[in-house]
Amino acid sequence: MSAEIGEATGVAREAKFTSALILTVFWVLPIALLVMSAFKTPIEFSSTSTLALPQSFHLFDNIARAWAKGMASGFVNSAIYGVVASVISVILAAMAAYGIVRLRIPQGMFWFLLIYSGTIFPFQMYLIPLFNLYLDTGLYDTRIGIIAFYVAITIPFCMFVMRGFFLTVSWQIQEAAALDGANSWATFWRIMMPMARAPLILLVLIQFTWIWNDLLFGLVLTKSESVRPIMVALAGMQGVYGASDGPSVIAATLVGSAPTLILFLALQRYFVRGLTLGMGER
Repeated sequence: MSAEIGEATGVAREAKFTSALILTVFWVLPIALLVMSAFKTPIEFSSTSTLALPQSFHLFDNIARAWAKGMASGFVNSAIYGVVASVISVILAAMAAYGIVRLRIPQGMFWFLLIYSGTIFPFQMYLIPLFNLYLDTGLYDTRIGIIAFYVAITIPFCMFVMRGFFLTVSWQIQEAAALDGANSWATFWRIMMPMARAPLILLVLIQFTWIWNDLLFGLVLTKSESVRPIMVALAGMQGVYGASDGPSVIAATLVGSAPTLILFLALQRYFVRGLTLGMGER
């Protein structure tokens, strides 16, 4: 009986391994084909099969051409938007959540629902009124306008997460801080924010990734190369140079996906902690 159970367990283990291997191949194959194409010259790319191995090493040449064709400004702009907007939105959301939960402001649940209601409707509903508002206020095609939009659109989710974290913090910590003479502002910056390091970093990572990958609002709210984010720049390169210089467009796509991957790998230890709302750090 035990032998039959062991054999069945072995078969199940082999089936799981085979399934995982097949899924891995299907996931890695498109990425491998993109990397192979990024190494080719434009002539080699257009004259050989996608499955054909590159005959030479032209990756850095393709990246240099893509960088000169408009990718540089988009890369810098998205880096600015991602870092500035995500940090500001996370700090403001933390302050709002702290006020609602820990300071128990009047009608706290009403204010929470009012702010969070911005995530109820599809983002596409905001396009026309937002476009008209930006035209009327002079924020259209400006970095300040793009940063302001990204901050506003990412605050509700950040506040939702931070509210959940502050609900898990023991009230004894806040009471002890008050006995030591710390006011609400000092308690927030010196005690609550260090305790919330993991969820804060997680939120910065999530919002930076969303801002970096945004195409819709970057396309609607910008028009000049000096302001447009990287995804809009990549879309423009695909339309202009896609047929004549495919390897440069593919190389630009790989470079454009690198920052979020590097950021995730660098902060992955905070990712798991942040998913538990920082409970492991108390």
